[in-house]
Amino acid sequence: MTSSFHEMWQELRPLGRDSSSGGYRRFAWTGADADCRAWFRAQAEARGLAYELDRNGNQWAWLGATTYRDVAPGDAVVTGSHLDSVPDGGAFDGPLGVVSSFAALDELRRRGVEFGKPLALVNFGDEEGARFGLACVGSRLSAGALTAQAAHRLRDGDGVTLPQAMERAGHDPDAIGPDPERLAAIGAFVELHVEQGRALDLSGDPVGIASAIWPHGRWRFDFRGEANHAGTTRLEDRRDPMLSYAATVLAAREQARLAGALATFGKVSVEPNGVNAIPSLVRGWLDARAAGQDTLDTVVDGIERAAAERAARDGVALDVVRESFTPVVEFGHALRDELSAILGKGRERPVPVLGTGAGHDAGILSATVPTAMLFVRNPTGVSHSPAEAATEDDCAAGVTALADVLEGLVCR
Repeated sequence: MTSSFHEMWQELRPLGRDSSSGGYRRFAWTGADADCRAWFRAQAEARGLAYELDRNGNQWAWLGATTYRDVAPGDAVVTGSHLDSVPDGGAFDGPLGVVSSFAALDELRRRGVEFGKPLALVNFGDEEGARFGLACVGSRLSAGALTAQAAHRLRDGDGVTLPQAMERAGHDPDAIGPDPERLAAIGAFVELHVEQGRALDLSGDPVGIASAIWPHGRWRFDFRGEANHAGTTRLEDRRDPMLSYAATVLAAREQARLAGALATFGKVSVEPNGVNAIPSLVRGWLDARAAGQDTLDTVVDGIERAAAERAARDGVALDVVRESFTPVVEFGHALRDELSAILGKGRERPVPVLGTGAGHDAGILSATVPTAMLFVRNPTGVSHSPAEAATEDDCAAGVTALADVLEGLVCR
């Protein structure tokens, strides 16, 4: 691990960490998020980079320009990721890419690289969607994939709206919206990320290149029954939405297994949430992903049918709302092949190219910007958990690979 990477990692590591779980709670527009943002700005300014906060709360650090307005269309090379986390998430998901971007710049400067194009490092806001329930809010707003009106309607679990949270953090919520001129300045965006799986561990490679992001989405299932006393209501007289929900969880697992897809109910809300009360409402959120759109549609349709059938049997009303969706993202072959050529020099075999079921800011930007991703090996294969990991040697390999890629892109 390079000295600059190690120093930055140690500075960032305590921010937003929960001492009881060992995981991170860096949620958008909270104190932990502000600490991470201050860290990013300090790193930028320590390197003499021009710091910029865009209208959607994304942070930029520029070399060779002071803002995107100084850049000719398609001329900038950009790298970075995000610093926020899921509840009790791991240390590497997001931060590895941001720290590696600064470390790669340090490496390029050590090499004496003459930059032929402007370079920007970025921290996209609210990538995980842990607080407001929608992933990649910062990049979606910039790309026009999320309207300002829809963003203003987002609320967290305590009823705080996104505009209220932004305003409390000192950011103007009325400024948010599409940023087409900024994105038009970007000729290539490369995001480095810890692998969220074990493909690289199984192949024995420290670094890989992304081929595509599976289509994925989030659906909210509202099961509405009748609240009643747990100790006095006969089983035959109950309209218990928990039964319908539990059956749907099992159905999701079976549908995913049969289709070779992924389906997870990872979040649930219960009302009135009393030990001795039959619930009146059970609200569960489904995360579903598959390698192809047809497969994903089949899985979600099957889960909805199973939920509706069980709810009717239990005397429970059901509403299903799709809260977010991202279609399949096939990263552009030209940029992907360029990365393969750069990283393949001197290797006995090609750098592995692999797909992923996880969403990323790179996937959002790919609709309008040439994008690519690098993955760093995760020996545990675990992600969104404190068990998420990467060795020092693999982190160093990731920094070197990113530096090699950036050098090739800024000097082409």
